[in-house]
Amino acid sequence: MRPNSWADRLLALLVRFVGLVILLATLAAATASYFYNQAEEADRAERVAAQINMRLRDHVAVLEGVRALYQSDISASGPGIRAYLAALQPQIHAPGMEGVGIAAAMRAGTPAAIEAKLRENYGRDIKVWPATDQPVGFAITLVEPYTPRRDAALGFDMFSEPTRRAAMRRAWQTGQPAASGIVQLAQEKTATAKQPGFLIYLPVYARTANGASPQTIVTGDGVRPVEAFVYAPFRTGDMVRAVLGPQLDAIDGIEIYAGQGPSAPLVFRKGDMGWDAQEQVLRVADRQWTMRISSGRFLERLGRPLAILIFGIAVALLATQLHRVQRRRIDAAQALAEEKARHAEDRELMIGEMAHRMKNAFARIGALARITLRESSTLDEFETKFDGRMRALSDAKQMLVTGAVDSVELGRIVHRELELAGRSPDQLAAVAGPEVRLDDEGAQALSLAIHEFVTNSIKYGALAGQGDLTVGWQREGDDILFNWNETNLAATPQIESESFGTQFIRTLIERQLKGSWDRRAADHALAITIRWPDRIART
Repeated sequence: MRPNSWADRLLALLVRFVGLVILLATLAAATASYFYNQAEEADRAERVAAQINMRLRDHVAVLEGVRALYQSDISASGPGIRAYLAALQPQIHAPGMEGVGIAAAMRAGTPAAIEAKLRENYGRDIKVWPATDQPVGFAITLVEPYTPRRDAALGFDMFSEPTRRAAMRRAWQTGQPAASGIVQLAQEKTATAKQPGFLIYLPVYARTANGASPQTIVTGDGVRPVEAFVYAPFRTGDMVRAVLGPQLDAIDGIEIYAGQGPSAPLVFRKGDMGWDAQEQVLRVADRQWTMRISSGRFLERLGRPLAILIFGIAVALLATQLHRVQRRRIDAAQALAEEKARHAEDRELMIGEMAHRMKNAFARIGALARITLRESSTLDEFETKFDGRMRALSDAKQMLVTGAVDSVELGRIVHRELELAGRSPDQLAAVAGPEVRLDDEGAQALSLAIHEFVTNSIKYGALAGQGDLTVGWQREGDDILFNWNETNLAATPQIESESFGTQFIRTLIERQLKGSWDRRAADHALAITIRWPDRIART
């Protein structure tokens, strides 16, 4: 029968039309998915930035509380601030700060009052440092909570350093919190792993209009006189880790720059930054920092388009069903040829599997022969040992073949070996444990191992009539534990060195069973424990 050419053309046109529809739908959905994922990642980055900004505001709130306390009673600044911070516990409720400090005002060349305050706060002489050409200074008189590392900052004149001085001047002029640029904190001198740091300052203005206090600095340029600065130092890396906590591990890449623009210094980085990085602004007191977050969701971004592609393939399969109308015109000879090709492929697979199994079997036999030859001093000894090991290997394989199953019960292997060793039915009855199924490789490995145990026991141990033998096994979680214990032996076995046979058995257990074994000998006793994962589910 002649095919209908018009029907074929119409069907081909329909398949092309369906393919075009699928392509257009896939492109539209993929574009929408891309922008949706981009918005989702931007929202996630915004939440992280908000979390950091909120924590920084909490830190500023702590500084404002300390400033209010300091202003209320300057004479009790040391004990009072210690008690306040001990009750507030900012290191627990808002971690990230390197403590809270007081930098008191002084004029050039008059450090006596500051050093007296340091002696009062810490009970020892601490000098103001370093020497400076500035007409005024602000030396650290208190850093709490106290730690040995923060001790290095005591007495440091913060106004002597330009970056800190610029932030202090802004805070002095505005009365608002001011953040410094990136500096090395004074306490970093004793730190093993140094981190970039910064500080936030709050001014403590004089409580009298003319700045009558001897610790008050009056500028004369219309700016209110100041007595001290309340400040908090931050180690950038510690602050970010304290704020983000475990969620930092879920972020694929993050970078923080102390400022805006390409010249801003990088102060924190973790992970790898991808092409999809989202940029956010961090509010650090009166400064703006830049944070870039990479979600590492390249595969996730492709997830929805991939799902759409799968949907398109499903629709394409529908078009394929239409195409099968044409396939019905294929004659029976072609179907028969395909069936023969499949049968030939199946035969090749079976032959390949048989060759693979024969190769493995010959490899094991060769290994047994080499190991036995190394251990044997005479041909008769070789024949006896090799025959026993081949019998154990053959028995395990025979149990699989004759039983027409793909696993062997451990108890059958153990009983067979002990029965051949002359154990009575009553003694065999005492050898018991839960049902444990072994696959081909596991059965062969344990057959050879138990045969080796029996052989050694007949020569030197309990099966020679001098001692007691207990054999058992149990489940421990997802593992099987097999125990071979010989006690009351004539002498304590010498197991310091391993024979070739022992090394071979241990290798089988480790490679074929994916397990381990342990041998111990003491006080006329020998204990062997084999542990391996149960790879065959219990029935």
